[in-house]
Amino acid sequence: MKFTKFAAVAATSIALLAGSAQAADKPVVGLIMKSLANEFFQNMLEGAKEHEIKRGDYELRAVGMQNETDFESQINAVENFITQGVDAIVIAPADSRAMVRPLKRAMEAGIVVVNFDVALDAEAKKQQGVELAFVGPDNRGGAKLAGDALGQLLGAGGKVVIIEGNPGADNANERRLGFEDSVKEYKLDLLDSRTAHWETEEANTVFSNILTAHPDTQGVMVANDSMAIGVVKALESAGRKDIAVVGFDNIPAVTPMIKDGRLLATVDQFGQDMAANSIDMALEVVAGGPKLEGWVKTPIELVKGK
Repeated sequence: MKFTKFAAVAATSIALLAGSAQAADKPVVGLIMKSLANEFFQNMLEGAKEHEIKRGDYELRAVGMQNETDFESQINAVENFITQGVDAIVIAPADSRAMVRPLKRAMEAGIVVVNFDVALDAEAKKQQGVELAFVGPDNRGGAKLAGDALGQLLGAGGKVVIIEGNPGADNANERRLGFEDSVKEYKLDLLDSRTAHWETEEANTVFSNILTAHPDTQGVMVANDSMAIGVVKALESAGRKDIAVVGFDNIPAVTPMIKDGRLLATVDQFGQDMAANSIDMALEVVAGGPKLEGWVKTPIELVKGK
């Protein structure tokens, strides 16, 4: 399948992409991601499908969302997987609080649950009596890597803005905090901080409005590359080449932007491997291995142009 097909399905409805026909005795893993209109999750899905073929000892059922705020689709997906009696659910939650209760029901049904990419809310887990490990990157540390690159370029007094992800998602909050860490360390002047809910077009509109209000902006810290693309488009429309932008995810679409300088830096969190590795961990538990505990950290790396 091509990425464009995944994106087209996700744009109109929940994308349910069942694995190829498998023997009945193979464990079934339900993979729940966020928006398949986002290239990061397209790549993640591609990596998971390749992993299913390579291992050949389990069946993959993958679900994506209509858009980045459509967390009701994830709740429905969990309920459907419970009904189907899958062996494991591997999930990147769109809302860190809203997904705790349905995942508790899955665990009570005897399903192994692995939380990856976006951590579930610690207080919500405590309230529900849920103990669940997190497999994923240091989002705050990764955002600080990108923010530091901007701070080093602009120096003290540099005027910056932050474009945030979904307020309900732990990784959005952590990346905002990471950017704010850079603002503090490099003594930058933070003019504004607003959410664009991970979406390209919303980021274009939000940043265009910020630029009108703050034409003296010198740098933009963006919580994912999909939004960074929207910011770059807004800058191009405004004829501004004097504003530096940093992102997060290192999706293929920003590679040429890094090379030609439209994007100063981004952070690679190796999304194509993250779901596959989380599936491996889930299958180990299904096979009788030890329960995952704590935070299983995955790698991050700053990506800059030459």
